[in-house]
Amino acid sequence: MTDDAKQLPAAVSASWREFLETYEPLRPELYRYCRHLTRSPWDAEDLAQDALARAFVALGQLGDSPPNPRAWLFRVASNLWIDRARRVRPAEAPFEEPMGGVDPRAAREAAGTLLGRLSPQERAAVVLKDVLDFSLEEVAATLTTSVGAVKAALHRGRDKLAEDPIEARPGVAPAALDAFCSAFNAGDIERLSNLLLDDASAEVVGATLQHGREAARRTVLEGMLFGVRRTKESGLLDSRFFTGISSAAPRVEARASRDEWILLHWYQHDDGEAVRAITRVFVDDGRVAGVRNYFYNPELLAEVCAELGVPCRSNGHRWWGLTQCAKEGLPS
Repeated sequence: MTDDAKQLPAAVSASWREFLETYEPLRPELYRYCRHLTRSPWDAEDLAQDALARAFVALGQLGDSPPNPRAWLFRVASNLWIDRARRVRPAEAPFEEPMGGVDPRAAREAAGTLLGRLSPQERAAVVLKDVLDFSLEEVAATLTTSVGAVKAALHRGRDKLAEDPIEARPGVAPAALDAFCSAFNAGDIERLSNLLLDDASAEVVGATLQHGREAARRTVLEGMLFGVRRTKESGLLDSRFFTGISSAAPRVEARASRDEWILLHWYQHDDGEAVRAITRVFVDDGRVAGVRNYFYNPELLAEVCAELGVPCRSNGHRWWGLTQCAKEGLPS
């Protein structure tokens, strides 16, 4: 491997951080847009992450910066959404008819979440115009179409609006999830990593993705267990988000959310406990095949915790901090 190749990851990382200086402030609105397009907060976060990644790559191919970064980023997200929605056959589309009864989550989402009876173009047009207050011209530019086509999509889409369906509740939590909670709360990293399949994946969404048990243990599992203490010692994260937090390891608790079981990470603070992360654990034949940890995803955390009625606190979006940026001469 040449010296240039060895230096490439650091160069890309630095460019990514500079990219986020412009686009990170749009994250809350981008998540909101993606949430109205997709069926769940998990899908919304995936779409937002993918849109940022696609925009980062596309920006390097443009030559010039887009004159309206907000409209351009939403165009990237819209194109991703429409492409994905069109690839799903109608019989496979993950949308349901509304069911009877009242659910607190449905009441919270009724003002914004749209059902899949809208076509991808109709849904995107309605959200951009009626939820995010884009002008007709901005909607047309974002969706790469004409103002007349936007007006037609809005007319059709507004006639099809409906409340969000109530998803089924999950069944009994799998034994592997109980074992994961037990090992985590005991601080037993060996037992925790042994629950993973040899080829398991572990991801801190927006920060790192690791494949294989050892890499997952070293980078993700140990960070989930001991990250707060190491953060305080290293100064790698923005201290503004960690005022009053204890160095003690968090505890995890399994909770039913929508149609699956998730893990809430409870952290101790001077004024009590609060959730600062959520983990989805994917089980295959009694073993853990994948772990997705949502730590730098404040919009998703706020929505899921509000649904569950538990307190949460933000860690911000950035997995690097003031001290690291100062060392590298980068903006924080």
